[in-house]
Amino acid sequence: MEQVRYPSPEAEAVLARMSERRIGADPELEKQVSEILEAVKREGDDALLRYTRRFDAPELEARNLTVADEEIEAAYGEVDEAFLDSLRKAIENIEAFHRPQLPSSWFTARPDGTFLGQLVRPVASAGLYIPGGKGGETPLISSVLMNAIPARIAGVESIAMVTPPQRSGAVDAHLLVAARETGVTRIHRAGSAWAVAALAYGTASVPAVDVIVGPGNIFVTLAKKMVAGEVGIDLLAGPSEILVVADHRANPAYIAADLLSQAEHDAMSSAVLVTPHEPLARKVLEELEGQMAELPRQEVARESLDRYGAAFLVEDLDAAVALANRIAPEHLEIQTEDPWSCLGKIRNAGAVFLGDHTPEAVGDYFAGPNHVLPTAGAARFASALGVEHFLKKSSVLSYSKAALERDTPHIARLAGLEGLGAHARSVRLRT
Repeated sequence: MEQVRYPSPEAEAVLARMSERRIGADPELEKQVSEILEAVKREGDDALLRYTRRFDAPELEARNLTVADEEIEAAYGEVDEAFLDSLRKAIENIEAFHRPQLPSSWFTARPDGTFLGQLVRPVASAGLYIPGGKGGETPLISSVLMNAIPARIAGVESIAMVTPPQRSGAVDAHLLVAARETGVTRIHRAGSAWAVAALAYGTASVPAVDVIVGPGNIFVTLAKKMVAGEVGIDLLAGPSEILVVADHRANPAYIAADLLSQAEHDAMSSAVLVTPHEPLARKVLEELEGQMAELPRQEVARESLDRYGAAFLVEDLDAAVALANRIAPEHLEIQTEDPWSCLGKIRNAGAVFLGDHTPEAVGDYFAGPNHVLPTAGAARFASALGVEHFLKKSSVLSYSKAALERDTPHIARLAGLEGLGAHARSVRLRT
């Protein structure tokens, strides 16, 4: 992880390298994903089973593409009470955060007989993509919670979950329990682009859905990109990232630990420190070396830090915040003497973590806000996954005769300027 002054040509080179992580057009990958989508669209379960056997579970049978209720019930006997306690407390926190996001339909009536409003309704069905994690051996429980709970709060009646099975064909018991506890109505053993295709187009075993959400690898992301428009999607998630703004009194051990919490995800992750205090930057780099030696995934973390990590030295905290806004990170931590004074200046961040005792990990698992966040600079225009991703809004209009007579000249004039005579006639006929 290099230390570099900002602004400078060296800093621009680092930023350019970081920007290469954005999801771009790879013709070969896109061709592969397109072929997978077409195969599932054309062949249904046959293609779904073929890909799943090839890449995940060689002995999986068609009748087991959908997880049976009995398997879910049996899963409760495979998890301990401590897990259930932590799971249910996390669910409670996430529900409490997301419930206020639920908007209401609204209507206004005027004395002239004009009635206008907006009808808010949930989509009928949603599909949640839950990554398998190391061949299905490391269950990503938090992804179930963050995707399913907003859908349930929105009022979605049919919530499907797809996840790659383990080589044996099993799905981790913790995932099954988390799905049941959060209101998932059906679970399918399928992953990667073929699972997205099944959700988008439907097969005999996997009914099509209206919205697909959830993070995944590049194949999942490209598949979501290609089916967007036929179904709704949340966002195109890229590799994980964190940016820490810190001043002279920040704890270097805390910062190093938080940077590594993202660097260990994969070699494409980005971990960045921005500080006006050079001694702090040096101490953080020393801490990184010491802590990294204790990590099971130290090789991944080291590659991430070497390729996409940096400690930017800036003039002051205002410059630090300006650089953070430019990068627009997925996770932004502010470890300064007065972090709240910086908050009002933050324009672009997926989630903001304030103070020494708010590591990014509390947001990943337990605090309540959603951890499905915009990456690769998308925080400039995108938001975290939330209840609104599972809702649609319909405008409602009703005019009285008097109101239409009053507005007809204006409507007809505007329609005439656009050369749309039938529009003008449709209002004139009524007055």
